[in-house]
Amino acid sequence: MNVQPRTPLGPQPWEAVCDKLDQALPFANMRGTPYYRDAVYEQFSAQEYARRYAALRAKMKEHKLDCVIAAGGPSHWSFGAGMMWLTGHCEWHALASYVLVPLDGEPTMIYSMGGTHAEAVRRVVEVAVKDVRHSRNGQYAQVMVERLKELKLERGRIGLMEIDPRHGDYMPVNQYNTLRAGLPDAEIVFTKGFLHDLVVIHSQEELDCVRKAGVLCQRAMEAMIARAKPGAKEYELRAAAAAAIMDGGGDIDFLIIGSTPMASPAMVFGNPRPSGRVLQKGDIINMELAAGYRGYTAQIGSPICLGKPTDMVRKFWEEITLPGYHKIVAEIAPGKPAEAMRTASKFFRDHGVQSRPTQCHGIDIVTDNPHVSAEHVRGVEGDMVLKPGMVIMAEPNPITADGMFGIFLGHTFIVNEKGHEIVDRFPLQIAVAG
Repeated sequence: MNVQPRTPLGPQPWEAVCDKLDQALPFANMRGTPYYRDAVYEQFSAQEYARRYAALRAKMKEHKLDCVIAAGGPSHWSFGAGMMWLTGHCEWHALASYVLVPLDGEPTMIYSMGGTHAEAVRRVVEVAVKDVRHSRNGQYAQVMVERLKELKLERGRIGLMEIDPRHGDYMPVNQYNTLRAGLPDAEIVFTKGFLHDLVVIHSQEELDCVRKAGVLCQRAMEAMIARAKPGAKEYELRAAAAAAIMDGGGDIDFLIIGSTPMASPAMVFGNPRPSGRVLQKGDIINMELAAGYRGYTAQIGSPICLGKPTDMVRKFWEEITLPGYHKIVAEIAPGKPAEAMRTASKFFRDHGVQSRPTQCHGIDIVTDNPHVSAEHVRGVEGDMVLKPGMVIMAEPNPITADGMFGIFLGHTFIVNEKGHEIVDRFPLQIAVAG
């Protein structure tokens, strides 16, 4: 049998691989191919990425780090883990991909796949990162070790950013063990909350993406109203909302949709897993939707009734939901303490009803602090006073005293110098469908 020699590991130019595409190593390590050269991707400017890397490196200097490893995966909170912010790539194959950022030198992205997958990602991220290496079937940390040795950082102080900042999850133990074994003289530091500090105040390019995401939220609501008819299923509303978001060039962050009869309700919040329940005349639909645009999200929620709202629903909306919402929104302005939004939410208990705990929350890239609940405000010191460039989702969800009925009402706001800007134009009224 004629056995062909294996191509060495490392980048392989197109001329060396173009006639060997049925061989695993040449295919996986291809670079500079003609593939996807005419693909069109919206990206942030080179100046915006320069700003981001400069901000991160300033924080690295503050913490005496020679390098940081930022992660990013397909989970909601992982979008805020750093990799997407530094590259523009939203990972969907793997638990996480990574970007290695030295204090001095070029960043390196370690992507899950090789071959044509990696070539497509190189086109997406080329404004931000030129060096994209594949994981060699999941050997992320081994690739990191090799790159850190190239940078002569074998004895450096290496910061690990979270994969999921909300739950505090870091890289898997197998990757950490490989990194630790490959760099025995390095100091590895688990950082905490690095990215939130850098993105809680948004740039104009970032805010434009939030505004676009707000438009997509509105289109998703309109699509749901058009689809909401007796005989439709909850998951069909989800499909309608998803199509509207994706038709606008966006991504689905989450679609929480549920329905219940107005005459005998048993739902206070939408269903995180929209079901096959068949809609009927007299139903009310609650939802919370989040659309992403280039990774930046906006959220929305407003009730839809199939047919005329009942007197109970109308009264609850007019006397509880809407005035309570307005009280909270009035506190979204620069210089206002986040605590003021919590204090405003006392309206619900003062009027004989209750609510879900969450009243408002910040959006840095996705849901984050400040987190304003009925009981407390959570976040770092910098979150406690609102500032221009912050994004706040006001989402009170009042609930009847017996706990059987509630209405979710939420819109996304940008804090500006004059007060706030709402990012959608969906009307503040009960939508009637069917």
